Amino acid sequence: MKDLLKTNCYDVQETMIIVGSCLESMQPNAYKKLEEISSNIYDVCLEKEHLNMIVTKIIGMVARKKVKNIIFATVDKSPHCIQLHYVIKELENAIDISNIQFKNYVAVDNKLIEIPLEIISLSKNLSKLKEEGGLLIEK
Repeated sequence: MKDLLKTNCYDVQETMIIVGSCLESMQPNAYKKLEEISSNIYDVCLEKEHLNMIVTKIIGMVARKKVKNIIFATVDKSPHCIQLHYVIKELENAIDISNIQFKNYVAVDNKLIEIPLEIISLSKNLSKLKEEGGLLIEK
């Protein structure tokens, strides 16, 4: 596993897997499943690094036109790691990513669960989540 922020922008392959740095130790079997997809795995800790640094680094890597697939994977329920799943929208706002395939996973009980982009978008909009989720909390 490579540290995303310490990796040269030219040192990319067709598939990039970007994980929360604690995934390997907290969910080792889920991590092994990612290794079966690609050995090109980068880690990042969003408790330590700001999201904007991560986005900027990935933009530099994607701009080299080698990357075709990006997979984001984190442990579930982390208030820090969830930000990693928001990177796609930030990339979309900054550059053309139409030729890149994205997948998002959370690891639970050493299993990878794919999370659709619509769910990730909804998780950033709590008022809409309340409406669509039918959550009515009254005092």
